[in-house]
Amino acid sequence: MNSVTVQVKNLNNKLLLRFSGELNLYTLPHIEEQLQVIEFSCNVPVEIDFLDVESIDTAAALFFENFEYKYTKKKLNISYLISKHDIRATLDLVKNNVASKQKPIEAQKDDFFYSFGKSIYQYYLGLLSFFNFLGNIFATKFYYLKSVKNIRFKEIAFEINESGIKALAIIATTSFLIGLVVAYQSAYQLKIYGANIFLVDMLGISLLRELAPMITAIVIAGRSGSAFTAQIGAMKITEELDAMRTMGFDPYIFLVIPRILALMIVMPLLVFVADIMGLIGGMIVANVDLSISPTLFLERFLSVVDIRHFFLGILKAPFFAFLIASIAIYRGLRVKDDTQSIGFNTTKSVVESIFAVIVCDAAFSVVFTNMGI
Repeated sequence: MNSVTVQVKNLNNKLLLRFSGELNLYTLPHIEEQLQVIEFSCNVPVEIDFLDVESIDTAAALFFENFEYKYTKKKLNISYLISKHDIRATLDLVKNNVASKQKPIEAQKDDFFYSFGKSIYQYYLGLLSFFNFLGNIFATKFYYLKSVKNIRFKEIAFEINESGIKALAIIATTSFLIGLVVAYQSAYQLKIYGANIFLVDMLGISLLRELAPMITAIVIAGRSGSAFTAQIGAMKITEELDAMRTMGFDPYIFLVIPRILALMIVMPLLVFVADIMGLIGGMIVANVDLSISPTLFLERFLSVVDIRHFFLGILKAPFFAFLIASIAIYRGLRVKDDTQSIGFNTTKSVVESIFAVIVCDAAFSVVFTNMGI
């Protein structure tokens, strides 16, 4: 039967713990009982004597390692007296193993070039994923428009009402205020040079060609685009998309294409309303601040502002709508299985949509200018 003895002595201002016998898993309870009754002081160092110990296993070695770690944290000085090589080897083996596991892994800071390259690579992967999504859209759209039977008129009409018709009020109000502000700020400068009538030229061209399409696109990106992302994202979290695929329904046909087509159809109407409301706002300022009557304003507008500016603004609308809807739906499909991801992707959707619209508008401006339009 395994046996062990523990002797406690105070020797030269030192607490001596002398062990003898076999230290193993079966004698550990006796060792613990002996050590629990000893009062250790931070001012008195402890020396553990293993000279009479016959053998020690890893369980006992782990116990003494934990014992040393516990009391070292309390600033208690502990040392060992060991003569046998196998006992020393067992204690060192356990100490090294425990130290390697307890050693904290220091976070390695990435240098600038690594971080920059990693971010570029992540954007590259995201761009590839978006192009793959666009490929699916175009492939589905060709099938969708291949036959009239494939077109889901009810869903398209519903989305036109939700994303377009219900946005008329906010777009009309925003465009009216933009026309009001632009006309008011311009009128102050034009009065200095007595060029009041040129307010009509500046406001008409800038509003029809640039401001109305851009304001409409930004409002739609913040209102309808974010709604698309949240709706698709919620459906992904609740596994409705997986359920549709299981039942044989293609989400691109039932969810993606109707939303894109609806926004592309209704966007020119929204830009048209923005044109009218912006001109009304400018007309009010011209009448109040510059004494230009509505009749004179309209006569000058019809004679100076070419119809092509109106059509150029309307032409941009479907392209803006496609970018907004496709980016919003793509971000909805990228939502992961947590609600925080919905907020993150909705924010990304709005920001990326507005950025894409601005880039697209800049491209149109360069092309139209080089074409002399």
